[in-house]
Amino acid sequence: MGTGEADSWRAVVDVPALTAWLSARGIGDTIEDLRPLSGGTQNVVLRLRIGGRRLVLRRPPVHPRPESNRTMSREIAVLRALTDHDVPHPALVAAEENPAVLGSVFYVMEEVAGFNPGDSVSSDYRANEGLRHEGALSVARALARLSRVDPAGTAMAPLQRPGSFLARQVPQWTAVLAGYEQLAGYRPGDLPAVEPIAAWLEDHHPPDAEPGILHGDFHLNNVLLHDSLAEVTAIVDWEMATVGDPLLDLGWLLVTWPVAPAPPITGAALAAVGDLPTRGQLLDAYSAAGGRETDSIDWYATLAAFKLGIVLEGTWARAQAGLAPMDVGRRLHTAAASLLDLADAIRQGARSASD
Repeated sequence: MGTGEADSWRAVVDVPALTAWLSARGIGDTIEDLRPLSGGTQNVVLRLRIGGRRLVLRRPPVHPRPESNRTMSREIAVLRALTDHDVPHPALVAAEENPAVLGSVFYVMEEVAGFNPGDSVSSDYRANEGLRHEGALSVARALARLSRVDPAGTAMAPLQRPGSFLARQVPQWTAVLAGYEQLAGYRPGDLPAVEPIAAWLEDHHPPDAEPGILHGDFHLNNVLLHDSLAEVTAIVDWEMATVGDPLLDLGWLLVTWPVAPAPPITGAALAAVGDLPTRGQLLDAYSAAGGRETDSIDWYATLAAFKLGIVLEGTWARAQAGLAPMDVGRRLHTAAASLLDLADAIRQGARSASD
């Protein structure tokens, strides 16, 4: 790493302090390379090489949010919980939850090879239709493996809240949407079908299932695919992980799957090449890999589209208050409206099927 590059990253990480911390844990005494790694947009992600070993450091942004350290501790907890399980994930090397070391909670994990299908497509995937199809199905299979992990007795267990996970969802997210009205200039009235979707979800939610580890934002942009094999090398970006109902992750994957009628918000690079499996094929792959029972998947998909639409609408609300770029806000508002249209279509289809 050149002097200029090292100096440019001193605002992000105290290199001598990091080096001392790594050395104290027997990981190595000299950082041979340090540079940004493409990935999540909400945190600092740096690649480093030490003793020939390629690692990744993840920490909150330079200007952290109030919950940033807690979110980083959540990521550490889920990587600890997944140790020795067959879920593809970056192996945790070491973690530091004392903010005094680098000014925030942080951790170091093994670097995982593979490509992010939201950003790029490997040459082998580009050339081979069958590989693209099976590689996409491997995403559902990886999610099925995650659904089988019991959080009891793991580092994730303290994140389980008492009461019904499903019963909390609609009140929580309608309150979030109502809260946007506190931002100057925002009015939520042009979002479609919010009230009928919320009412249907409240009236039809299935019984609570056995708790599992929920990724919380499971879609194509949050996985890495092997360059030449039909397999997921890692599920990444665990900042929204919790203990809840893993079928919500499956619903999330279905409503973000970049095949009509979903809005194109994830997996853009892979979708542009084409030959992705259908949602029905994803469901079949998930079930065949030992995932949870999917009889109520329309409810979970409706909830996923409802929740994600409200999350995306937050950027539009902040844009109208001058707190986010207006062009980004408009784009995400359009996506939010499309997701709520999708949620309404799913719930009406489910209602018709039950008549």
